[in-house]
Amino acid sequence: MRRVSPSTASSLPVISGRHAATSRRSAAITEARAGARKVALLGAAGGIGQPLALLLKMQPYVAELSLYDIANTVGVAADLSHCNTSVQVTGHTGEENLAACLEGADLVVIPAGVPRKPGMTRDDLFNINAGIVKKLAIKIAEHCPQAVIAIISNPVNSTVPITAEVMKAAGVYDKRKVLGVTTLDVVRANTFVAEAKGLAVQDVDVPVVGGHAGVTILPLLSQTNPTVSFTDDEMAKLTDRIQNAGTEVVEAKAGAGSATLSMAYAAARFSESVLRGLEGEPDVYEAAYVESSVTELPYFATKVRLGPNGAEEVLPLGKLTPFEEKGVQELIPVLKKNIDTGVEFAQKKEAAAKV
Repeated sequence: MRRVSPSTASSLPVISGRHAATSRRSAAITEARAGARKVALLGAAGGIGQPLALLLKMQPYVAELSLYDIANTVGVAADLSHCNTSVQVTGHTGEENLAACLEGADLVVIPAGVPRKPGMTRDDLFNINAGIVKKLAIKIAEHCPQAVIAIISNPVNSTVPITAEVMKAAGVYDKRKVLGVTTLDVVRANTFVAEAKGLAVQDVDVPVVGGHAGVTILPLLSQTNPTVSFTDDEMAKLTDRIQNAGTEVVEAKAGAGSATLSMAYAAARFSESVLRGLEGEPDVYEAAYVESSVTELPYFATKVRLGPNGAEEVLPLGKLTPFEEKGVQELIPVLKKNIDTGVEFAQKKEAAAKV
């Protein structure tokens, strides 16, 4: 079987629609639509949600796009409905309408929550976003427990364990279906390495492991495909830039937002890959933060193989350089703390934050 690398696994086919007029592309789109799915997007009116909704509206693997947010969702849905693709869009606002948004969903994507501002870390977002994700997870467990859940809301290192604990408490947990979206780290790594080495970015694949915040983000530059060499200085600088790329955007926007467009792009790529896996397409790979046994930690981001049940296989880390081995050991205590914080929050008995 042909192995599809993460860098090419998701082509967002309709985005390049003016090149899609060939009979081969038309046949592929027709085949995809035959098994098209319902996707629920929670946080659809936000900075990530709106561009992500647009990208999902353009995907042939989506039949119904169900949008939810605390305000302005109906307007976003109306706007999107004017785009001439066959994806049907509905908008839902208010907790009383969340069930209708979720029922029958095959994939739930969650960018809900507040964005980072200058000086904030992802951990600073915890007290707000953790409550939102917990509340949403409770509703997902009730109304579409079979769905794959793709979690974008930061801090992902903690919100994934929160979601898993909620699903466990409801008796509907499937470790293959609770996925933290770390694709943006891969997208950034591929872009930065391509720029540094003069490569075509679409040909570059850099595995990124660990978590999705600061030092827990570890690019495995030694495993870059195609094979390239790095000096110690290059490796250190690239690793640091990839780890702090989110802060780079937050500071560049000077308080006007965080990494919304690149995150929407990465989430659309990840969502398409999940949907392709659900359709039974072989050899679909992406990075994801999932329940894992590749380290001593219960959750860890690595490459996974996506299939009809979500993350069907978690791939090992592979051969690491001493620099990368040191990176893994340094991130473990940080990531463990993030995981423990999420688990403890999920197990609290008080009501979750209103969404």
